[in-house]
Amino acid sequence: MKRNNQTLLIVGQISESAISAFSALRSNMVRTLLSTLGITIGIFCIIMVLSIVDSLQKNLQDSVDSLGKDVAIIEKWPWEFGPDYKWWQYMNRPNPTTTELRKIEEKTTLGKAISLSISLPGTIVKYKNFNAENVEGMAVSQGFPDVRSFELEYGRFFTENESKNADQVVVIGSSMRENLFPSIFPLDKEIRIRGKKFRVVGVFKKEGESMIGNSMDNVFVIPVSTAANFIRLNSNNVNSRIQIKAKDGVSVDRLENELIGVMRTVRKLRPNEEPDFAINKTTLLSKPLKSLFGVVTLAGWIIGLFAILVGGFGIANIMFVSVKERTQQIGIQKSLGAKNYFILIEFLVEAIVLCLVGGVVGLISVYFITLGVKSYFDINLFLSTGNILTGIIVSVSIGMISGFIPAYTASKLDPVEAIRAK
Repeated sequence: MKRNNQTLLIVGQISESAISAFSALRSNMVRTLLSTLGITIGIFCIIMVLSIVDSLQKNLQDSVDSLGKDVAIIEKWPWEFGPDYKWWQYMNRPNPTTTELRKIEEKTTLGKAISLSISLPGTIVKYKNFNAENVEGMAVSQGFPDVRSFELEYGRFFTENESKNADQVVVIGSSMRENLFPSIFPLDKEIRIRGKKFRVVGVFKKEGESMIGNSMDNVFVIPVSTAANFIRLNSNNVNSRIQIKAKDGVSVDRLENELIGVMRTVRKLRPNEEPDFAINKTTLLSKPLKSLFGVVTLAGWIIGLFAILVGGFGIANIMFVSVKERTQQIGIQKSLGAKNYFILIEFLVEAIVLCLVGGVVGLISVYFITLGVKSYFDINLFLSTGNILTGIIVSVSIGMISGFIPAYTASKLDPVEAIRAK
């Protein structure tokens, strides 16, 4: 019972101290503003950098995941970069072919879906008097929808028969639809790609910008067999890749190990020969960038902590001034029976409240900036709950550190000397 009363007393003291702190803040608004400015700037720097890094990481991960977390990609260019990147050697490697696609499909036991996709150089696509410029093309095999996740806004993907018969059908991105068909329904309309007519059978749903450039918004997709009629698919001007989706429960690493053996067999490489292909996976893209984001985060913390350090000294200075101004009040409180911890808590809570006010202002500034960036630049920038908690915890910690010595000094004042102070 006694312990419960003591707890209630401490809680009541904290509440009274908080009310007293807010009262002191209101009576000295200019001093409060100047003393919390450093905390505001510090929290703003830290949380703004953390929000930018978190948003970039999420956008990057979403872009990478669209390639398929469980997909291995066979192509001639490896995704690992650095000073030893032998681009001249990789450039001379052969592109994966439709023949190799069929052989890999026969030999792999760990893949459940496979597709060949070929990147076509940017071109102008026309419909009557409307043009869509710098459009990237893709020629894909029938298994593409099983490997690469996407949604269709209108229509359908081309059928197996259309693919086998090399029909001139096309699925277009949402940006292409807006440019070519601003006011009419696009399905079954004929567009011109490189002077040839293609019938629109589907439209991809809008995906938005991608950090790694794999959005389907400004892309057209045609069957590989159709592209073979007017493009040399093994030319160095085009890049092809074979994508293999792992079976459920099979890791990409296991699939990769199997594909290395399959590809060496398909290309008849001797045991001592260097591979003339690369097997890529999404982790190769995300790992280096995570290290970069870690450096940016550290830089944000360093810049923010310097500002917070200055703000902490400002808070400590203000608290010493506050103790001096209220020395007689402290003496009266102690003469009436106030315990040392009562005085300590009162000034400590005031320091914490000062820092919290600065921290909250910093967080509000970050929030409104994220809203502005979203509205005007169409960038997915957000302030997460975790970053809000980080800002609050840092503010409280700085308040406790910078306010402890002034609060301790106040709690140790002699009541008689304090009452006599002028």
